[in-house]
Amino acid sequence: MTTGSSAPRTPRNKSGASGRKKRPLLTTFIIVVALVIAFVYMSQVYTEVLWYRQLGYIGVFVRENIIKIAVFAVGAVVMGLALWLSLRFAWTRRPSERLQAQPKQGDEGSEAGSEREDLQSVFNQNMERYQQALEPMRRILMVAIPVVLGLFGGLTMLAQWDTVALFFMQEPFGEKDPQFGFDMSFFMFTLPFLRMVAGYLITVLVLSAVGSLVTHYLYGGIVVHEKGIATTRALKVQMGIIAAVLLLVLAANFWLARYSTLLSNKGSWTGALFTDVNAVMPTNAILAIAALIVALLFAYSAFAGRWRLPLIGTAMLLVVSLVAGGLYPWVVQRFQVTPTEQSMENEYIQRNIDMTRSAYGLSDLKTQDYDATVDTGKGALDGDTPTVSNIRLLDPNVVSNSFAQLQQFRPYYQFGKSLAVDRYNVDGQNEDTVISARELNPDQNQGWYNQHVVYTHGYGVVAAYGNQVEADGKPKFMQEGIAAKGVISDDYEPRIYFGQSSPDYSIVGGSDEDPKLELDRPQSADDEGSGDAKYTYSGDGGPKLGNWFNRLAYAIKYQSSDLLLSDAVRPDSQILYNRDPGDRVKKVAPYLTVDGNPYPAIVDNKVVWMVDAYTTSKGYPYSTPTSLGDATQDSQTEAGGSKALPNDKVNYIRNSVKATVNAYDGSVDLYAWDDQDPVLKSWQKVFPTTVKSYKDMSADLIDHVRYPEDLFKVQRELLNKYHVDDANSFYANDDVWQTPKDPTQDEAQDLPPYYMSLQMPGDQRTRFSLTSSFIPQQSDSNTRNVMYGFVSANGDAGTGKDGEKDPNYGKIDLLELPRNSVVPGPGQAQNLFDSDTDVSTELNLLRQGASRVVNGNLLTLPVGGGILYVQPVYVQSSGDASYPTLRRVLVGFGEKVGFAPTLDEALNKLFGGESGAQTAQDAGVDSTEADAGEGGSEGGSSSGGESPDLKKSLDEANKAMQDSSEAMKNGDWAAYGKAQDRLNKALDDALKADGAQGENSK
Repeated sequence: MTTGSSAPRTPRNKSGASGRKKRPLLTTFIIVVALVIAFVYMSQVYTEVLWYRQLGYIGVFVRENIIKIAVFAVGAVVMGLALWLSLRFAWTRRPSERLQAQPKQGDEGSEAGSEREDLQSVFNQNMERYQQALEPMRRILMVAIPVVLGLFGGLTMLAQWDTVALFFMQEPFGEKDPQFGFDMSFFMFTLPFLRMVAGYLITVLVLSAVGSLVTHYLYGGIVVHEKGIATTRALKVQMGIIAAVLLLVLAANFWLARYSTLLSNKGSWTGALFTDVNAVMPTNAILAIAALIVALLFAYSAFAGRWRLPLIGTAMLLVVSLVAGGLYPWVVQRFQVTPTEQSMENEYIQRNIDMTRSAYGLSDLKTQDYDATVDTGKGALDGDTPTVSNIRLLDPNVVSNSFAQLQQFRPYYQFGKSLAVDRYNVDGQNEDTVISARELNPDQNQGWYNQHVVYTHGYGVVAAYGNQVEADGKPKFMQEGIAAKGVISDDYEPRIYFGQSSPDYSIVGGSDEDPKLELDRPQSADDEGSGDAKYTYSGDGGPKLGNWFNRLAYAIKYQSSDLLLSDAVRPDSQILYNRDPGDRVKKVAPYLTVDGNPYPAIVDNKVVWMVDAYTTSKGYPYSTPTSLGDATQDSQTEAGGSKALPNDKVNYIRNSVKATVNAYDGSVDLYAWDDQDPVLKSWQKVFPTTVKSYKDMSADLIDHVRYPEDLFKVQRELLNKYHVDDANSFYANDDVWQTPKDPTQDEAQDLPPYYMSLQMPGDQRTRFSLTSSFIPQQSDSNTRNVMYGFVSANGDAGTGKDGEKDPNYGKIDLLELPRNSVVPGPGQAQNLFDSDTDVSTELNLLRQGASRVVNGNLLTLPVGGGILYVQPVYVQSSGDASYPTLRRVLVGFGEKVGFAPTLDEALNKLFGGESGAQTAQDAGVDSTEADAGEGGSEGGSSSGGESPDLKKSLDEANKAMQDSSEAMKNGDWAAYGKAQDRLNKALDDALKADGAQGENSK
C-alpha cells in the first residue's frame, strides 16, 4: 500500500516543482515587459520636456499636466471611492443567512405552490453558486472594479481639463446677460463647470446604486418571491441615502437648466425665447424644489423605514416632469405664442441678433447703402486710381508653378500650392506682394542620411509684385535669385529650418571643427568653387543630442537605430522637430485655435511665420453657434492651398493672439492682440508669462499683420443672416444672403476671400483689406446671381511706431446694394466673360496647340459707383516644365466686358475709351513678347529679349532638373550626380549669358 500510495505523489510533486519554476519566469517576464513599456512611455515624456525646455515654454508643459493630473485624480478618486464605499457597505451589511422566500398563504402542499418553491429554490441556488464562484476573487473584485471604473471616470474628466481651469481662473466680462443680469463669465466659465460636475455626480451615483444592488443580491440581501421583493434594512438605508443624494444633484441640475436655456437651440432662434422664459424656466424651478423635497423624504425614510411618502413623491416628480416639463411648454407655445409669434418673440429675436453680433466681433459693423450703377460712361473711374492702381494680377493660387519653374533651382526645393499675399514698402510706397518661402521638398530625398542630415532646410523668400508682371507675362520678382535677395531685403537670414513642409526631424549643428554636412543652397556665379554650398546650423532650435541617453530617447521616439549608430550625430548636434509653425503655436498655447493659413514675412531682417490664433467658446448667451470647419471651407481649402479650422461648434470667437515663429531657430512669440478678451485673460492666469503684450511688437512686425482669414470666413457666414439688425425683418427671413460659389472651379465651393489694397467708397485712404461679396440665398425658386453686398475688413495695423496699432484696424465695412439690384454677381460675371463672342474667339486662339487657358481669381471691387470685376487670364503649355504666364486681363462692369493684354487697355475698352483711372506700370503684358513665350513652356522664351545662348542654357537647366528628379526617385545616385553637374554648368552659363552677377537675372 505504501508503494502504491506513493506512486501517484511523485509526478504531482514534479509538476508542482515545475510550476514553481515557471511562476518566477512568468513573473520576471511580466515585470520586464512592464518596465520596457514604462521606459518607452517615459522616454516620450522626457523628449517632450526637452522640447518645451529648449523653446522656453516648460511652464506650459508643467502647468497643463499638473492640471490634467489633478482633474484626472479627482475624477478617478470620486468615482472609485464612491463605488468602493458602496460595495464595501453592501458586503459588510450582508445578512448572516440568505433571506428565505415565504410561500403564498394557501399554497402549502398545492401543486402550484410546489412549482413556485422549486423555481425559487433553483433561483436561490444559482445565486449561491454565483456567490461561491466569486468569493475567491471577492477581495480583488472589491478593489479592481472601483479602480477600473475610477480610471474610466478620471479619463472622462480629463477631457474637461480646460473647463476646470477656466472655472478656477475666470476673468469677469463686465457685461451682463439680458435675462438674469449675470456677468457673462457665469455662462462662459461657471455654468459649464457646474453642469459638468452635476452630470459626473449623477453617473457616479447611478453606478454606485447598481454596484450596491448587485452586491446585496449576491449576498442574500434581496430575494424575489411571489409577494414581491424581500430586502434587508441595510439595503433600504443605503439605497435611501443614494437616492437622496441623487435627487439633490438632480435638483441642482434642474435649477442650472434654467440658465442653460439661454444657450438653447431648440427654437427657431438661439437663446431663451418666450416659452422658455415663461414656461420652461418656472417649470425647472418647480422641478428643482420638488426634487429637493423628495430628496429630504428619502433621507428621512432611510432611517425611519417608512417608504410610502418618498415613493409617492418620486411618482409625482415623474408626473410633474412629464406634464409641466413637456406638456405645459407645448401648450404655451402652441396656443399662446404661435398665433402671434412675431410680436411674442420680437424681444428675444433682438437679443439673438445683438448677442450674436457681439460674440463674433460684428457689433461695430459699419453698413452703408450702395446704389451701384451699371453705367460704363467715359471717365467713370476718375478718382478711383488708388484702388485701380493696386489691382492684383497675380493669382497666388495659380502662379505657384511659375515660382517653382523660375525660382526653385533644385528639385529638393518647393513652393506651397497657394502663395501668400502681403504688402511691403518699396521706395516709400506700399506694394501688394505675392510671397512664399522656398522650402525643402522632403519627398525628393531618399535614405535616412539624406532625409535627416543633408537636406535640412529651405532657402530664402521669393516675392513678386502683385499688380505688375514682366512683358512676357511672368511674375515681376522683387525678391529673387539663388540667394533670394531684392528690394525687400539684401541682408536677412534666409534659411528656412521651420516651415510647412519641413522634414519630421533633422539632425543639425556641430562644433566649428566638425565638417559641414548640411546642403545649404546651390552655388551662384559670385560663389567660389563648384557644387552646392555646405552649412552647419548655428542657431538654438532644438534639444541637444550630446549624450547617449538623449540619443536613445529620440531613437525610441522615432523608432530609428540610425540616431544611435550614425556618426552624423555629434556631441554638439541638435534635433529639430515639431517644425510646422501652426503646430508649434498649438503646443505652446493648447487653448488656442490656430488659423489654417500661416504666411512668411521678412521682419527686422529675419524670416518669421505670421500665425493668427483664436480664443473660442460655446457658452455665450443668445449667440447662434457656427461650425468652424464648415464656415472655413472654400475652393482654396478644397484644393489644398490652406487648411480649414477643426469642425467644432462655437458661438464666440476672438482673434486674441498674433504669433510669430522664427523660420531659422523656431522660437515662438505670442502677443495678446486683443488684450481685453476675458477668455484670453483667463488663460493668461492659467499660463502666466507666456503671452506678451502687443506693445512689445516692433513697428516692422505690426506692418505685416493682416486681418485673419478664417475669422473673416466665420464672420461672413454669420453676415448671410445677421446683416439684418431689426427683429421684425429678421423674423420675416426674406433677406437671407449666401457666399457666392467660386466660378473658376468645377466643384461648387465657396469663393475664398481675397486680400487687396483698396479704398472703400467714402473712405479717404487706401487700406490693405480682406474682401468678399454676397448674393441672395439660392434655391429652386430663386437663382438670381446678382450682387447684394460687399464686405471689407481693414487689415492695416501699422502706424510706423513700435507697439502701436492703428485704431481702425479690424473695422468691417458692409456695402448693401438695393434688393432690386441688376449688378451681376460673381457667377453671372463669369458667365458674361465666357459667353462674350470676342473673348471666346481670342481664348480659342490662345488654346492653340497643347496650351490651356487658366482663369485666375475673380476680383470684386466697388469703384466707379458700381462693381468692377477683374480676372487675370493665364496660358500654360503642356510639358513637365511648363508654368502659367499672364496673357490677358478680363474686366466687367454691369453687362459689359473688356478684354486686353493690359489692365489699362481692358478698362479703356470697358469705359468708352478712357476709364479715368491710372493703372500700375507693367499691369499687363506686351502681346508680342507674351505670344513668343508660348505660355511658359520649356521650349518658350524666358524673357522678351533673351539671347540664343541664354535660351539654350535655360533649356539645358530645365532638362537637367528633370533628369535629377527622375534619378533621385529611382535611387540612381550616379546619374543624379551627373545631372547635378550639368545643372550647375547650365545655370552658370545662363547667368553669364544674361550678363548678371548671379543675383538678379531677369
